[in-house]
Amino acid sequence: MRYLTGFTGEDSFLLVGRDLTVLVSDSRFETQIAEECPGLDAHIRPRTKTISEAVGEAVASAKLRKLAFESVTTSYSQWQALSQTLKPLELVPQPDLVETLRLIKDDEELAEIRQAIQQAERGFQLLKATLEPQMTELQAANELERAMRHFGAKQAAFDTIIAVGPRAALPHARPTSAKIGDAGFVLVDWGARNSAGYHSDLTRMIVTGTISPKLEKLYRVVLQAHQRGVEAVRPGVTGGEVDSVAREVIRQAGWGKNFGHGLGHGIGLEIHEGPRVTQNSKVELKPGMVVTIEPGIYLPGWGGIRIEDDVLVTRTGHEVLTSLPRDLESAA
Repeated sequence: MRYLTGFTGEDSFLLVGRDLTVLVSDSRFETQIAEECPGLDAHIRPRTKTISEAVGEAVASAKLRKLAFESVTTSYSQWQALSQTLKPLELVPQPDLVETLRLIKDDEELAEIRQAIQQAERGFQLLKATLEPQMTELQAANELERAMRHFGAKQAAFDTIIAVGPRAALPHARPTSAKIGDAGFVLVDWGARNSAGYHSDLTRMIVTGTISPKLEKLYRVVLQAHQRGVEAVRPGVTGGEVDSVAREVIRQAGWGKNFGHGLGHGIGLEIHEGPRVTQNSKVELKPGMVVTIEPGIYLPGWGGIRIEDDVLVTRTGHEVLTSLPRDLESAA
């Protein structure tokens, strides 16, 4: 809804047809709709009617005989309510219609993503400069999110991951009371959401102690997998092919079973959106797509290594949008 209209409210439906665009909402958002979507036709439901009944009125007014609905995001209870209200109109499930449009970012969207990346990177640089051994993971996460907001972000793109030592073996670790100085390295996975709603997503390692031979060995493998994955990004290849290139580096190094997630995903108005960069993805990369490249190795009881950047597919290949250094020496 935000992508198509600019409306940022909730509890509303957007009805789109030939020569028809109607936002069905309620009085809480009447002024907001006028501000965010000037000129958009709005059907404001009275308090005595449900949102499904208001949709029914809008559909009846448009004299529709068939209505497609977003089958991926419509709950069963919503479908039931609409089915009862809209009888005998035919409801047709339609997956990913708008999501497919959103795969390709235009210049305005790319500018928003670049801004979200800059906000995230500046926040990380401030955190790294002020990180102390006695800080807990949770305190560090709060500091990073505060720093990103200081540099203009509306909020964190997702729950920030700060994982010390063995906890870095959890790809989706949540910050705890573990202290930064409890182990020799920290995994930081974070991103910013800017005021326009666009996201960034990065991961870096911070070395807080001595670089052990094991850490160095694993880091070199992940970094090489990351570089190969980035180099594989270009128009015409599938997400699965890019994943395979990076995954093969880790497999040949003997750590294939310790890289269990996909290589990456698209970012935009959602932190996880198309295209998928996973083993089974058959989506062909095209100019304007923005994806993450984030290989990792995770060893329970020891920890994990992940390096992540945001990459734009261009007409001739790719552009790495993120600029933070990713070599091991810079992590120290």
